Amino acid sequence: MKTIIYFLASLVFAVAVAFFLHQWLLKFDDPGYVLIGIEHWSLETSLVIFAVCQVMLFFILYFFFRSLGWLLRMPGRIKNRAKKVKFDRSQEALIAGLVDSAEGNWEKAEKVLIKHASTSGAPLLHYLTAARAAQSRGAFEKRDEYLQQAAQQSPDSEVAIGLTQAELHLSEKQFDQALKTLSRLQSIDPGHASVLKLLHQTYQHLGDWEGIQKLIPSLHKNKVIVEAEVKLLEAETFSGLLKEAARRGNVEEIKAQWQAIPTHVQAMHGIHAIYYAAMIEVGAGAEIEAELLNSLNEEWDETLLILYGSVQAADYARLLTNAEKWLAMHPKNAILLRVLGKLSIKCGEQGKAENYLTKSLEIDPTVGAYQMLGELYFEKGDKDRASECFKLGLELASSEVISNVEGMMVEPA
Repeated sequence: MKTIIYFLASLVFAVAVAFFLHQWLLKFDDPGYVLIGIEHWSLETSLVIFAVCQVMLFFILYFFFRSLGWLLRMPGRIKNRAKKVKFDRSQEALIAGLVDSAEGNWEKAEKVLIKHASTSGAPLLHYLTAARAAQSRGAFEKRDEYLQQAAQQSPDSEVAIGLTQAELHLSEKQFDQALKTLSRLQSIDPGHASVLKLLHQTYQHLGDWEGIQKLIPSLHKNKVIVEAEVKLLEAETFSGLLKEAARRGNVEEIKAQWQAIPTHVQAMHGIHAIYYAAMIEVGAGAEIEAELLNSLNEEWDETLLILYGSVQAADYARLLTNAEKWLAMHPKNAILLRVLGKLSIKCGEQGKAENYLTKSLEIDPTVGAYQMLGELYFEKGDKDRASECFKLGLELASSEVISNVEGMMVEPA
């Protein structure tokens, strides 16, 4: 339509110019003439007619060449138009695919996304979304195929593709595959926050505390986690390393691991208890007896108190004497009384043990205290009282289990 209007406007303009030129030349008495000769040919006409013809010829030639240029550009325009149509369809397909994915129509989303991926301006989004849809419907081979196609289409987006792949592996608990992908991405971009965050999650799922320990400086440096979270992660990591060393049963390894822990982490509440527990678990409680005693004298802690009662020592009488000193400050502490009863049994002082355990049960009945007292009565030959203790301990244990189950069944308000 615009071309037709342009043509008519040009034609009207050309006619108007020719008319005014004709009128202007007619004002002269002798408007003149034009003679053109070529060899034995000659053409003679008036200047008025020649001028009008020149104007019209210019218009015709101008329009001819404009039309010729338009025709020559026509294939390119058709091609671009087709590309635009395909591009618009691919954009609509991308939106439709994202909507279908959000609604859980995985197979439908996958089909529409892949169909238009090659003509899209953002093929990477098509393939990555299709990969998520394929995994959601359990088509893991298709998922890997789409991720491979994404890598071929967008080789410069290796980190984005790798992150998607790692997330998909993690969601399926394929931790080894996720770790392999994330390790490769970290070598490409060591400070990438999302890579570091997913690596942290992967190491936690794998229980790889050594991996987390090596990762902590990068997490801190690149501000993936804040200062307070760093301290908590350090405590969790070094605790895990101590527990692993304890499971392997190597005393020297536990000691070396403890020495490797930074001072500020050792000073955190509860870390000493893990170290002491690890040493006691491998039968090396005698080596930390003095240190554990000093910790309890400096700061009263019932967890450390329980550990003190579990220390393997050559002289249990010394442990009992030290523990009895705390009665003056904590005369009604049920845990202290239970520990004293336990140490008294190890020292062979049954009367003292019975007294301490009875007082402990009066203050706070526990399954452990009932069991120790029952065993004590059984050794003394008092089977009736032993049976009563075992019965009360069993009832208490059952009651605790039922309470825990009921608590789990109650829905939060």
